[in-house]
Amino acid sequence: MSDFQQIATSSIKFRLYLLSRLPSAFFSGLKITHLDAGVCAVTVPYKWFTRNPFRSTYFACLAMAAEMSTGALVMAELYDRRPAVSMLVVHLEASFSKKATGRTTFQCTDGPAIKKAIEAAVTTGEAQTIRARSAGTNANGDLVAEFYITWSFKVKSK
Repeated sequence: MSDFQQIATSSIKFRLYLLSRLPSAFFSGLKITHLDAGVCAVTVPYKWFTRNPFRSTYFACLAMAAEMSTGALVMAELYDRRPAVSMLVVHLEASFSKKATGRTTFQCTDGPAIKKAIEAAVTTGEAQTIRARSAGTNANGDLVAEFYITWSFKVKSK
């Protein structure tokens, strides 16, 4: 397991990282529940801070969890990488199929494709993109929302 994976799955270190770098995710209660080379799962709770006036989880909180499930896979690949590679979200698509009224878990299984795109960016020197899917499900396993986040990777110039 890489150093990043250990940090991301350690609640104290990761909570401090969120507080310092992503305070909205910290206060929303996002949590990485699983992270390996291929899969990342992130939960977002239904609580006062994450809910909207319609008694469901605010779409922006769902988007944060979806983006984190893809972004953690990216960061795990890029952590201490030489040459350094920049990462940037360039497009987001979302569809909502059910009201999110409890804890929602977003899972991305695109780790191998993310790694391949990063390797192509390093090998070719050209910017590469990947459209990563994150599916959000409720406690019953019902699909609540589906996000597609397009990431761009480019080797940083010296």
